[in-house]
Amino acid sequence: MATKIYQGMGEWAHRFLAVLLLLSLSIEANAQKQSDVRAVEHFLALFEQGKSSHQEALDYISEHWQTAFIPMVLEVVYLQKDPEIVQPLLQLMNKKEGWQQGFEFNSWYKRLWSENQKVLPNYSDFKAGIYKYIDPKFETYFKGRYESDIRLDEIIWGGVKQDGIPPLRNPRMISANEADFLEDDNIVFGIEVNGDVRAYPKRILAWHEMFVDEVGGINVAGVYCTLCGTVILYNTTHNGVNHEIGTSGFLYRSNKLMYDKATQSLWNTLWGTPVIGPLKGKDIELEKMSVVTTTWGEWKRRNPSTTVLSLATGHRRNYDEGEAYKDYFATDKLMFFTPFDDKRLKNKQEILALQFPEYPGKQLAISTKFLSKRPVYEGSLGPVDFVVFTDESGANRVYDRSDISFESFDGQEGITDKEGKAWTLFENRIVREDGLTLQRLPYHRAFWFGWKAAYPNTKLIK
Repeated sequence: MATKIYQGMGEWAHRFLAVLLLLSLSIEANAQKQSDVRAVEHFLALFEQGKSSHQEALDYISEHWQTAFIPMVLEVVYLQKDPEIVQPLLQLMNKKEGWQQGFEFNSWYKRLWSENQKVLPNYSDFKAGIYKYIDPKFETYFKGRYESDIRLDEIIWGGVKQDGIPPLRNPRMISANEADFLEDDNIVFGIEVNGDVRAYPKRILAWHEMFVDEVGGINVAGVYCTLCGTVILYNTTHNGVNHEIGTSGFLYRSNKLMYDKATQSLWNTLWGTPVIGPLKGKDIELEKMSVVTTTWGEWKRRNPSTTVLSLATGHRRNYDEGEAYKDYFATDKLMFFTPFDDKRLKNKQEILALQFPEYPGKQLAISTKFLSKRPVYEGSLGPVDFVVFTDESGANRVYDRSDISFESFDGQEGITDKEGKAWTLFENRIVREDGLTLQRLPYHRAFWFGWKAAYPNTKLIK
């Protein structure tokens, strides 16, 4: 009997100790949570008026320093120009971390991004707290967004408010004959959707970085990230829902992040997927369509019925050829850095970017210099066999080649396969003399550094 009582007491004691342990862990977790909240509050205090509150915040940060503070320090330095705040923070960070990066801001970021992300669990609330003063809409991007498909510390403000670089929504299109402002050597981005053929001059689109319209009966958005040289055409309708997207004002690895008006979720431009916010994890990926980068003269010759974006955009800009971002395009230097530094090509060397939605783990970059010397180039990506035809303007067009091999391309419309059969090239297909048709595949161009940053494991042909 005594043994049973003793065993009962032993079981009770074990249960009691287990409850105490859980209670202790809960108290510790709550204490840590409160500590994280206080840390964010002190970092936000650095943006308030009053030197006494600034000094109190600096003292708290120094006393409670942890590596997870680094991203918040860097964003304060990025936004807060007061040397009485910036210099002590950088000195503190150098002392606590021993990195000896000095006051070179970009060196700190490159060092930070080369390591695994370390941020406070409520770091997104910090971002919401500081950026809401720039644009109240920014708070919605980050408040309570504790989970993300991309590193939060790599999301950098690009210097404008939401749609501060204004997208062109349902812009005016004019006929080729009316476009007397364009010279034949001007660069245009050409699209063809269900027979609707359009050209968007780089000199205009670079100032707006996006157009949203209905083309060929399909809701589309043409997204131009000038920093990474990428123009992607998206079908913005997914599972019956049209996502009305715009320019968020933020960048990820030097590539603009989009947002959708309905939920204010942030979208990765190169992936076409929402990465932060209510739509994250909803298995949404916008369909990529094809964009041809070519000259106005060549596009007009191939597509005489094309329409073209009008200068009457409703905005006042210098739409002369080469004016937009001319200093940025003139060198190989980057405005915003990325975690990757791949010297196999220059940063801004253009590549033909290929990725097919059925095989998301495979990406391919082909140098446009390589293609310019090869009017016909055949390759494979996963099980997809493709052919790239490059004309005299340097424009690339990509088609499914099935099991057919091609011998030559005359640079205009004429193609010959290795069996000697003649084909004709159209924007969305190539057609053999007997009527056999092969379809165009989705593709676009990008700067090498931007594609590499989005897809670190990409294969490169150069």
